[in-house]
Amino acid sequence: MNADVLGTDYETRTLPLGGVDLSATLVRRRARPASRGAVLYVHGFADYFFQKHVAEHFTARGFDFYALDLRAYGRSLRAGQTANFVTDLAEHFEEIDAAVRVVREEDGHRNLVVLGHSTGGLITTLWAHERRADGLFDALVLNSPWLDLAEPWITRTVGTALIRGVGRIAPKLVLKKGLGPVYGQSIHSDHHGEWDFDTTWKPIEAFPVLAGWLRAIRRGHATVHKGLDVSVPVLLLRSARSHLHAKKWTQEAMGADTVLDVEHMQRWAPKIGSRVTVVQVENGLHDLFLSAEPVRNRALAEIDEFLDSI
Repeated sequence: MNADVLGTDYETRTLPLGGVDLSATLVRRRARPASRGAVLYVHGFADYFFQKHVAEHFTARGFDFYALDLRAYGRSLRAGQTANFVTDLAEHFEEIDAAVRVVREEDGHRNLVVLGHSTGGLITTLWAHERRADGLFDALVLNSPWLDLAEPWITRTVGTALIRGVGRIAPKLVLKKGLGPVYGQSIHSDHHGEWDFDTTWKPIEAFPVLAGWLRAIRRGHATVHKGLDVSVPVLLLRSARSHLHAKKWTQEAMGADTVLDVEHMQRWAPKIGSRVTVVQVENGLHDLFLSAEPVRNRALAEIDEFLDSI
């Protein structure tokens, strides 16, 4: 482990992956002692791990905390790579598997909670289904997981059919230059938020949306919609409301999910498995952990209660 940009309490380890100059990064903060096991966090699109207060919350409760920066994201992004790009979400299973090996085999944790946000929530859900018989983890917590496209019906149907064809033929075709500024301005301290993060790793308007990547996302959505069999207890946290497609920031953005449709999360949650609990968090942002302090504390308290109950 090496020192991390977050400070002396954080260590990083490079996880080599198949492919030239391809790796992921595992961040670790130790508990003193780690009496309850470990939490492994997986971020969303145009994101990386910087939420120190989340790590501090779990280590204070006896969990060693780990976070993955996935391939071509954040700490793992290398010169010449296309940021945040894969053509199959299952490619990310390799780094989750590698991280779990470190957590369980090298660091000796028997109990593991997997925590995914947004796109990371979709990826970890698919991974949890594929690894359901392996006994690798004990619970899955989802923070505003991306379970469907936050677009009108015609885009989710006819548009998806087009994306599947275009994404196969021209995977790096730019479909959108970014996701717009509203969410980034709601969370960054240079604008209306509390948080200082590296905007080369997490741009205010995100990275371009590429056809091959969106094709992978829609294939992942379709897999969820057909029904999964995640056998461990699952907690899905979402905001109480969405505020979508705004072109400019307004105060309304500070109490809603401005990225995804929370009703999609509610609709598709039962397809994840038979032990899914959904909790809505009033005034939550897309990343509930970056919401106003009382809101993020409520989200973390819900996780505490859930973990205490299993």
